[in-house]
Amino acid sequence: MPPLLLNYLPIVVFLVIAGGISVAMVAGSILAAPQKPYAEKLSAYECGFEAFDEARRRFDVRFYLVAILFIIFDLEVAFLFPWAVSLAHLGLFGFLSMVGFLAVLTVGFIYEWRKGALDWE
Repeated sequence: MPPLLLNYLPIVVFLVIAGGISVAMVAGSILAAPQKPYAEKLSAYECGFEAFDEARRRFDVRFYLVAILFIIFDLEVAFLFPWAVSLAHLGLFGFLSMVGFLAVLTVGFIYEWRKGALDWE
C-alpha cells in the first residue's frame, strides 16, 4: 500500500466506527421502542396546520414568531463561540463590542417578552 494512502487510514477507521455506532443506535431503537405508527403520527405537520390545505386559510403567526426567535438566539450563540475563542487576542475593544452586541439582543428579548411574544395561550 502506498504511504500516501496509509495517511488516510485513521479517517477510514473513524468512518467505519461512526457508521457502526449509527447502525447500532438505529437498530437498538427499532428493537427497544414499540413501532405503532398511525395516520395522525405519519401525517405531515408544519406550522400548526395541514400542509396541503386551502392557501387563503387563517393561521397563527406564533409558529413563525417562535421560529424567528430561535434563529435570532441561535445566531447569537454562533457569534459567541468564535468571540470566546479569540477573546485573549481581541482585548478590551473586542470585549466591549460583544457586550454591546449582547445588550442589543437583550433589549430585543425584553421587548418581545413584554409584548407577549413568548406566551403560548
